[in-house]
Amino acid sequence: MLVKNAKIIMGTEEVMVDILIQDGKFVKVGRNLAEDLKEEILDAKGHYVLPGMIDAHTHMRTPGFTHKEDISSGSKAAIRGGVTSFFDMPNTDPATVSMEALEEKRNMYQGNSYADYAFYFGGTRFDNHEEVQKAAEETVATKIFFNVSTGDMLVEDDRILENIFHASKRVAVHAEREMVEKAIQLARKIKKPLYLCHISLEKELEYIREAKEIGIEVYGEVTPHHLFLNEEDREQTEETKLFLRTKPELKTKKDNEALWKALQYGILDTIGTDHAPHLLEEKKAKLTFGMPSVEHSLEMMWKGVEEGKITLPRLQEVMCENPANIFGLKTKGKIAVGYDADFVIVDEKDHSEIQQEEIISKAAWSPYVGQKRGCKVLTTVLRGEIMYHEGIFGKKRGREILKHE
Repeated sequence: MLVKNAKIIMGTEEVMVDILIQDGKFVKVGRNLAEDLKEEILDAKGHYVLPGMIDAHTHMRTPGFTHKEDISSGSKAAIRGGVTSFFDMPNTDPATVSMEALEEKRNMYQGNSYADYAFYFGGTRFDNHEEVQKAAEETVATKIFFNVSTGDMLVEDDRILENIFHASKRVAVHAEREMVEKAIQLARKIKKPLYLCHISLEKELEYIREAKEIGIEVYGEVTPHHLFLNEEDREQTEETKLFLRTKPELKTKKDNEALWKALQYGILDTIGTDHAPHLLEEKKAKLTFGMPSVEHSLEMMWKGVEEGKITLPRLQEVMCENPANIFGLKTKGKIAVGYDADFVIVDEKDHSEIQQEEIISKAAWSPYVGQKRGCKVLTTVLRGEIMYHEGIFGKKRGREILKHE
């Protein structure tokens, strides 16, 4: 494949290039590659071409909750949103807390995903550190819940926490408020990389900044909904009081502003959607936490570029390059020779409203319906194969990333 007339970000510069792809890899990036003409030509028409998004925080609901989402519908929504790789969390049913459960999950995923994927492993209050150790090289991180979780995944015993940290290659945590500081201190003591999921409060940013200043390997993630939505949005109607409920909860406008600044200036490192779909009837029936988000993350985050809250080079860093670097994905996250040819073409001038009828997720709703997008995803390519182009999807060809790195 030859991609013509592509506007890419190199460092802080915008450059117009052609991109040559062979055997699913980028092999040349430069000007006037017509002499390398291939049978398949994709004309980007001067639009921006970014590396495929890497979403390091999703709940695709397979196994156990496939009426809300499944690997096929969730990965299709991801591809529609320009996300070519995602990591799935372990709080499924059964939870991914044993090697047996991990293998069962792998079998369910194989051949059923549109995007590439990797798995988290879960720690439990029953101290499964021996299983954690077995899974450490086969999963992106161990997920530990410090505050709240379903089933047996809330870990409160300090001895068990230390055992799981020791057994892990890297640790990702659901930690809020003072628990953020506790997780950081554990990471410092045991010398393990720490990934803090869905940071939502200005106060939590102080813990991260201080940790980075003294050299602790800690990374902060923020979700689009904690950037764009707040308590005022949630309290608007009786429906939004039910629909716009997440863990962590939405915070204040002041927190929104602090998170944006922290993302631009390096205190926060990644965008993770925490894609957590529930059906609307479930949200209406009882208080249920979580929202679908993966298919509009890039289109919404581009609004931040339009509004001057984040630069485009920084957006590419936090949605593509940083997740790959943090989690050790050697072939993902860049448009560069030798990397997987994962990329997305966007129309940066399309600010149309997000419509209900365009939703791909099985949850069939989005907190962003009715909002104007910052850009529109036109084309998503995975390892040199067009997976989405102007409403048409390719065949499922996603595979487990860590098995092929």
